[in-house]
Amino acid sequence: PGPGAGPGFFSATACVVTGASRGFGFFLARLLAPQLGPGSVLFLLARSADALAELATEFFSGATGSATGSATGCDFFSSTGSSELRVQCVPVFLGSEQGLRRAGAALRFFLRDASPPPQTIPLLLFPGSLGDISKSFLDLTDLEEIDAYFSFNISSALCLTSTALRAFGARPGCSRTVVNISSLCALEPFPSWALYCSGKAARDMMFRVLALEEPGVRVLNYAPGPLDTDMQLLARSRTGDPGLRQHFQRLQEQGQLIQSSVSAQKLLQLLQEDSFPSGAHVDFFDI
Repeated sequence: PGPGAGPGFFSATACVVTGASRGFGFFLARLLAPQLGPGSVLFLLARSADALAELATEFFSGATGSATGSATGCDFFSSTGSSELRVQCVPVFLGSEQGLRRAGAALRFFLRDASPPPQTIPLLLFPGSLGDISKSFLDLTDLEEIDAYFSFNISSALCLTSTALRAFGARPGCSRTVVNISSLCALEPFPSWALYCSGKAARDMMFRVLALEEPGVRVLNYAPGPLDTDMQLLARSRTGDPGLRQHFQRLQEQGQLIQSSVSAQKLLQLLQEDSFPSGAHVDFFDI
C-alpha cells in the first residue's frame, strides 16, 4: 500500500493465503497481517504445521495474544490496542482429496459462522510446484505423474476457490476478490516446462471464466515476475533445456531477480487501487 495506508487497510477481512510457509506466499502473508483491520481472520495454508505456527507467532511478537489447537490446525488470536486479528493455520497438502476436504472444512466453518461477518474476502492462490522441469515434452509419458501435477496445481485451486466463494456468498455491502498467482509462462511457452506452462495457462483461463460468470467477484491474474526463491534455484539447476537454464543463471548473476517482498508490495498496491479489469492478467513489470 502507498503512503498513509496503515492498519485496517483491509477492514474486517477474511483472507486466505496458500503456500504461506515460504516463498512469495510467506512474504505476502507477512505484509498482509499488519494491514488487516479489526475482526479480520487470516488463513495460512501450507504443508508444514511448524512453519505456519512460527509465522503466526511472528505476527504477534510483543502483542497480547493466545494460541489454541483445533481439528484443522492452530488458531491464534491477538488483541493489540484497537485492532484484533485471528490467524488460523491449516497444515494441508492441497494435492490430495483429504487435504482439500480439511481446508474446505476450515473455510466453511469460519466464513459461515464468523461474527461479525467479514466485509471482504481476498482468496489468494499460489504456485505449488514446477513439476519435473528436467523432462522434455516427449519424456512426459507417466499418466500418474501428470495427473498428480495438475491435481495439485489446477484442480485444488478450482475446488478451494469454489468452496470459499460458496461459503462466503454474495452479501450486501461485502466484496469478494480472488487473486491467482500467474506467470509469464501462462502466455509464453518455455522449453522443458510443459507442465508448468500448461498449468499456468489453464489457471488463467479458469479464473477468467470465474470473472465472466460471477461479475460480483473481483478476479486478478497477477504475474509476480522472476522471483529470487527456491523455485528459481531449481530453475537454474534442473531445467532440461540448456538455453533456458543459462537464461535463468544470467538473471541471477546480473542481479535481475525480484525480491518476493517487492513483488508482494506491488500486488497489495494493485488491490488497494482496485482499478484492474476483472479477470485481467497483470504483470509485475506492467505496474
